[in-house]
Amino acid sequence: MADANALVEAMKKASREERDASKPVNVYFGEVISKEPLKINVEQKMILSEGQLVLTRNVTDYMTSVTVQWDTKVGVLEDGKTPAPPPHIHGIAGEMNFLMHNALEVGDEVILLRQQEGQKFIVIDRIGGK
Repeated sequence: MADANALVEAMKKASREERDASKPVNVYFGEVISKEPLKINVEQKMILSEGQLVLTRNVTDYMTSVTVQWDTKVGVLEDGKTPAPPPHIHGIAGEMNFLMHNALEVGDEVILLRQQEGQKFIVIDRIGGK
């Protein structure tokens, strides 16, 4: 009977391994609990540190280049009391670099992918808008 139980357990294990092999990643949800150093609490079960995290551009500050074309306008100041400088308009056009402020903040809820059988988690994006 012991041999039969061992055989059943071996078959269950092989079945689990086959099922897991067909899923190259697992999806998790977490919450940022520390910004520096970065720490994410995953589904109230484990806390991941910077060394375990791979950050996408969606969750980091980054520079990007954009083409702009607009006119500036100077007119009446908002308080309605302070005299405004003489009105003038000038154009801004061309390619410019902008810093995109996308870094994770404490309290952000995030979506993570876990590398199959690995210790690395890819932080894909935050849940909701920033």
